[in-house]
Amino acid sequence: MPHVPASSALARFRVIDLTQVRAGPTACRQLADWGADVIQVQMPEHMRGDDTLGGQDGSDYQYTHRNKRSVTLNLKEPEGIAALKKLIATADVVVENFRPDVKFRLGIDYETLARDQPGLVYASISGFGQTGPLAERPGFDQIAQGMGGLMSVTGLQDQGPVRVGIPIADLCAGIFAAQGILVALLERDASGKGQWVQTSLLQSMIYMMDFQTARWLVDGEVATQAGNFHPTSIPTGVYKARDGFMNIAVFGSKIWERFCTTLGAPEWITDPRFHDKPSRSVNRDALNAAINERLAHQDRAHWIERFNRDGVACGHINDMSEVFDEAQVKHLGLVQSVVSERLGPQRHVGQPMTLERTPSLLVRAAPRRGEHTEEVLGELGLAPDDIAQLKARGVF
Repeated sequence: MPHVPASSALARFRVIDLTQVRAGPTACRQLADWGADVIQVQMPEHMRGDDTLGGQDGSDYQYTHRNKRSVTLNLKEPEGIAALKKLIATADVVVENFRPDVKFRLGIDYETLARDQPGLVYASISGFGQTGPLAERPGFDQIAQGMGGLMSVTGLQDQGPVRVGIPIADLCAGIFAAQGILVALLERDASGKGQWVQTSLLQSMIYMMDFQTARWLVDGEVATQAGNFHPTSIPTGVYKARDGFMNIAVFGSKIWERFCTTLGAPEWITDPRFHDKPSRSVNRDALNAAINERLAHQDRAHWIERFNRDGVACGHINDMSEVFDEAQVKHLGLVQSVVSERLGPQRHVGQPMTLERTPSLLVRAAPRRGEHTEEVLGELGLAPDDIAQLKARGVF
């Protein structure tokens, strides 16, 4: 089946996805969900390594590769490289996450391709960057979480470093790569020229440290683990009501006063231990203990309703099943449905932003490896006999 755009927003663009595992496929999924014709190039079945996310029929792989088409090409054969270059010649974007040297060895690096295709936007995602002392190191999410500082500020105080429960470095690198591609495509409208877009797991992780980087670079302060409590805004964190835990966020003096009043502790507003931000920081443990003591008299539902009514942010701490039972989540329409020919109906989380005129939809389940090879080669002008010969020679 020819390209069916998931949105009209990017339907005019073709993207060649040469990536594996998560960061690169995430970048390409972002583009596919907004309508780009993303063609995933994979190794033939008989050559493949462990390059999938839990197997091609697994939920992770199905989520990551929806709205794409798939071809297989043997890039160890000259005919496979020739077919890839012919495919790239029809594209606006190439995305790769090879080791930095591989693309040069294959002759599909940006400089080589741009000689004949100056408008090409070429995106590279790596562990540590394309050059530098660590460029050749293998890069994985947890390594970047550690090197980028995230694990040093995550977890309870003095328990040792803790990884975040999602591959956040991978995901952010993919999303930043997609953003960089879109910026380059916008700039191309003015200049007519493409460019090389580069990001890495390490760069993305450090950028995501946000105010923690500013605390060091501007203030010279090294952040430590603060557990479930915000390091600078107090009281903000996890508190325990009679029937379980919830989050409360108190930012600024006005909300602090509302919080105290709603909790039934108006005297805290002028209490010298708590009356301003510095004093609450010094007396954080005493304040948190006093808050939990008062919260223990009522269930979470009571406090969540009361605090939010009075303008104090407060909410449940959900597991994944509870997330999708939330009335607001249902209202937002985050979950979309698609049908896989071999796996049947599926539900996945769609894009987390809405565009009024050009919405993103799920129109195609993740493809089987090489499902669209003959279709795409036909679009390149290869005759059926030529395609059959390539198949017989193991080129795909």
